[in-house]
Amino acid sequence: MTEGAGIRDGDLPDDLTATEAGMWQAFRNGTVYDLSSGDALVDDPHGGHPWGPDRTVRARIVCWLLLDGPPALAGRVSSLKLTGVRIIGTLDLAGGTVVPYVEMRGCRFEKDVLLPEARFTTLRLVDCAVPRLEAARVHTEGDLHLPRCRFHNGVRLTDAQIGTDLLLNQAIVYRDRTGRSVAADGMTIGQDLQAEMLESHGELRLRAATIGVSLSLRGARLANPYTRFALNAPQLTVGRSLYLTPAGVGNILLSGTTPARGTRIQRFECQGGVRLDDGRFGDAVDLERARFTFTDEQELSLRRVQTPELRFLGERPARGGVVLSGAKVVNLMDRADAWPGPGRLHMGGFGYENLVPRGPFPLRERLDWVAAATAEYNPEPYERLAAVLRAGGEDEDAREVLLAKQRRRRESLPIAAKLWGYVQDWTVAYGYRPGRAAVWMAVLWAASSLAFTHASHPPLKRGEHPPWNPALFALDLLLPVIDLGQVGFWQLSGGWQWLAAVMILLGWVLATTVAAGATRLLRRN
Repeated sequence: MTEGAGIRDGDLPDDLTATEAGMWQAFRNGTVYDLSSGDALVDDPHGGHPWGPDRTVRARIVCWLLLDGPPALAGRVSSLKLTGVRIIGTLDLAGGTVVPYVEMRGCRFEKDVLLPEARFTTLRLVDCAVPRLEAARVHTEGDLHLPRCRFHNGVRLTDAQIGTDLLLNQAIVYRDRTGRSVAADGMTIGQDLQAEMLESHGELRLRAATIGVSLSLRGARLANPYTRFALNAPQLTVGRSLYLTPAGVGNILLSGTTPARGTRIQRFECQGGVRLDDGRFGDAVDLERARFTFTDEQELSLRRVQTPELRFLGERPARGGVVLSGAKVVNLMDRADAWPGPGRLHMGGFGYENLVPRGPFPLRERLDWVAAATAEYNPEPYERLAAVLRAGGEDEDAREVLLAKQRRRRESLPIAAKLWGYVQDWTVAYGYRPGRAAVWMAVLWAASSLAFTHASHPPLKRGEHPPWNPALFALDLLLPVIDLGQVGFWQLSGGWQWLAAVMILLGWVLATTVAAGATRLLRRN
């Protein structure tokens, strides 16, 4: 029979095998064409058990059905639903428009699946073995489901447009010749990208991708020892949240949720660098219990990320760095033991409005956190922390942070300025503890008053002096500028003269440090 009117009327082509004829009839009937044997070992599409001609169809016939297939039987909707089928040859639907519903489960493709610029309503490949999926600029009105599939030479979804959801849950993807496991630059997804417990052996690339709702990599394991990044997603836009968090194991109902206490979980693990630079996230970036394994040159890069909440609650990476330069968040939720040590944390221009520590995070450790991010003196992280603490009503802690800033600054000054800094620190703590000045003044006044009661004090001019008052005399020496009418009328000699000079000098030091602190306080306010 020739390909023409007879096929459009539903007649079988002459060159179909018996297996293909059964698929043809199932397509017209809209039913599942199941060729599985019932033996799990034999039916495993990823196993080595051979599937013979009784389970084999040609890719050309599959394309024929999808692009120009026969009409459905009366009262039926044509669809291609295959289970346990081996497909030989290249499935090439490039540029085609596929109207029927497509679902393949437990199938084995011998060659690549080519879908560039094809259009589907919904496409589901579940637990299939595929050498490579080439689907650049593919368009689906509904879902693209690829759960539990294995792709031995990568997946390409560059500039794909997925109407609702993209599912890669429990898929295993190996790298292609460029080192990428999933290449999806510029991809647009209407709702969710779920890649929970995904195994990626190569670079997962989502550059400038746009996801309407959430991106879930719960329990995923990303490994890329070949190049710099295991997750490379700069300029990523996610309508709600990015989850790099644990997933519950063994219960499909837990997908998309936080596992309950007592549930066996699988953490998100990443061996290789992560780049989320310039990302925009509508709700949160969640790193709870995430585990990162970096080399010294790799990093978790969140440069210029913007999100209402950053949950930095993963394990501290043993090597590599964390970069938050230019990032802007509202709530920073963190743990003291999640941050890397000195030299491996960079926070220049990092802005946050509220601190929400999970567990104990005393001020001393918070100051160590700031110091770890500033290999050289930089006032900005200290001032940002002080502002956030002050806004939360922690004025005393804010003053401690600003005092720590001055002490850190002192380390970078020349020796003379450094000595003057020590004087300001010991006396009034750079003006952030003004009560110290009063204590020093009281101690000096009391000691000098007691000393001057024993001093020889002949008047400069007889009959032109007030009564001798050692307490007022000592206070007159300590207070610069203010004249209490004692110092200019008495003549001291020897050690008493030296004591008076020291008192004047200490008074000026105290006054200068108090003035400097007051000026700093006014400038801050």
